[in-house]
Amino acid sequence: MKTLADFNFEGKKAIIRVDFNVPLDENFNVTDANRIEAAKPTIDKILKDGGSVVLMSHLGRPKGVEAKYSLKHIVAKTEEVLGVPVKFASDCIGEVAEKAVADLQAGEVLLLENLRFYAEEEKGDLAFAEKLAKLGDIYVNDAFGTAHRAHASTTIIAQFFPENKCFGTLLAKEIESLNKVLNNSVKPVTAVLGGSKVSSKITVIENVLDKIDHMIIGGGMTFTFIKALGGNIGNSICEDDKMTLALEILEKAKAKNVQIHLPVDVVAADAFSNEANTQVVDVNNIPAGWQGLDVGPKSLEALEDVIKNSKTILWNGPLGVFELEKFAGGTITLGNFISEATQNGAFSLVGGGDSVAAVKQFGLEPKMSYVSTGGGAMLEMLEGKTLPGIAAIEN
Repeated sequence: MKTLADFNFEGKKAIIRVDFNVPLDENFNVTDANRIEAAKPTIDKILKDGGSVVLMSHLGRPKGVEAKYSLKHIVAKTEEVLGVPVKFASDCIGEVAEKAVADLQAGEVLLLENLRFYAEEEKGDLAFAEKLAKLGDIYVNDAFGTAHRAHASTTIIAQFFPENKCFGTLLAKEIESLNKVLNNSVKPVTAVLGGSKVSSKITVIENVLDKIDHMIIGGGMTFTFIKALGGNIGNSICEDDKMTLALEILEKAKAKNVQIHLPVDVVAADAFSNEANTQVVDVNNIPAGWQGLDVGPKSLEALEDVIKNSKTILWNGPLGVFELEKFAGGTITLGNFISEATQNGAFSLVGGGDSVAAVKQFGLEPKMSYVSTGGGAMLEMLEGKTLPGIAAIEN
């Protein structure tokens, strides 16, 4: 795996694919700079070597050139995070970009305009990728969030740098962390899979079964399994057409000696609301008109030992509707168990939009070994797919 450590950037211009697709408020202020902060170590190393940096990213889903999606809005925040001035080019290819790059001195940073102002970016257009490639001596991909897309700036561009391409610090860390869970894990290995649908996790489940000892199933997809096993789930969410599949998963797990842990009790509510009436009930006997919205206390008690005895933990998906305060308890408690296990030497990897949102919301992020930055990309790696953005650097 070629990383930044394999290059000295002195006198070189590094063109870096970053993921600066950050949220902006109505006044175009950056409301969460996490993704910019995540790219800082890569940029720092290049500048420290005596190189210069050309940053390229997308922002939002513009239809052609749309002022509200201009990356000029994030220049001030990027300067603040990096602690150096950031120049801005009002285009990402052509004369404007080429002149800005030609004027760039060692130690300077240039941010190009939104790549997606050109339809060619998402189409993976070769000629467009070649125009981008003109803007640097070394290509660095540090955008895990887009590594599963075969876009011009994430994948196609790499072929113009046969020798001079590498992973940035962030992307290298993502690959390393996922490999640690999927291929080099210390046993016992536990996967916590939550979220609302079995259908969105099937391929993940099938791919990780050979690599784990325990699988904890939580969140809304619990009820597809419980109903398939003959339980009464009241008004709980359920994918009726996936019940046979749920039973097949249980059979496969059994054949591979993987212990499946389903909740034994749930916090049920008479409405999907923070104002709802609630009661703790047996997972197999949820009353008509009620729905399970969080995992119950007995279930958590049983999970505590499983988590705390694990040496490798993958957490993908919450155990309840944590967005509603009343039903966040299970997810918070699980997070605390995982952070305790991590403190005692386990390796914990958190990935997937909702679990990442939960650990951030409840202040658990610093207590995990690694929190992934790419929802879709991480999911595809967990499914065993080769991501085009990673393959392009490795080839």
